[in-house]
Amino acid sequence: MYGWIVPPPREPTKSSEELAQERAAKVQELLLTGYLQSELIQQALLKVPREIFIPRLYQDYAYLEVPLPLPGERATISCPHSYPLFYEPLGLDRGHKFLEIGTGSGYGVAVAREVVGAEGLVVSIEIDPTTFEFAQRNLERAGYDDILLVNSDGGRGYPEKKSFDRIAITAACATVPPELIEQLSPRGRLIAPLQREHTQELVLFERGLGGLRSRFICEVLYVPLRGVCGS
Repeated sequence: MYGWIVPPPREPTKSSEELAQERAAKVQELLLTGYLQSELIQQALLKVPREIFIPRLYQDYAYLEVPLPLPGERATISCPHSYPLFYEPLGLDRGHKFLEIGTGSGYGVAVAREVVGAEGLVVSIEIDPTTFEFAQRNLERAGYDDILLVNSDGGRGYPEKKSFDRIAITAACATVPPELIEQLSPRGRLIAPLQREHTQELVLFERGLGGLRSRFICEVLYVPLRGVCGS
């Protein structure tokens, strides 16, 4: 799976208490390694049970640093460190209007919902209908009924809600879709894995008075964006 070694599927054996301990240990690890700094993101990662967003036969691996397969075409849930890797540079905070391109399992928007709080807004777009239904079931089961899920091409964004404070693209693209740039608010931030010739680069974009500025974060490896702006 794109260079990762995925553990074999197996019937789950870990209790909810064991998984909660692993969740706390993972958050502590992310703090120590510097991926995690925000108290809001920390509390969100502690609260959201990642294991319920993963297919049953992979639930015991919920806190391993490997992506795991999801229902749908080329669909995965990213490694645990990927969420603070995106959300920390974005500066995701209370009250933000947040747009995610690529819902996947639904885990990422559950974490984002906890961060932005009741005063914020979370919209997530998934192109694959099978993956979309999987995420929808997961979020309903977890009690997140106030996240706006959309089954469509994420490259078009969601113009119905006008501008977003923060946008995360969770699949690799050659360039940021122009409609997403248009939907970014003044002083808004967007993060995306950009496909280069032989690598992918996670890049943060910030809108300011002088236009759009960009900053390289690190090299990453993500599945390709699908749809009109993808491959």
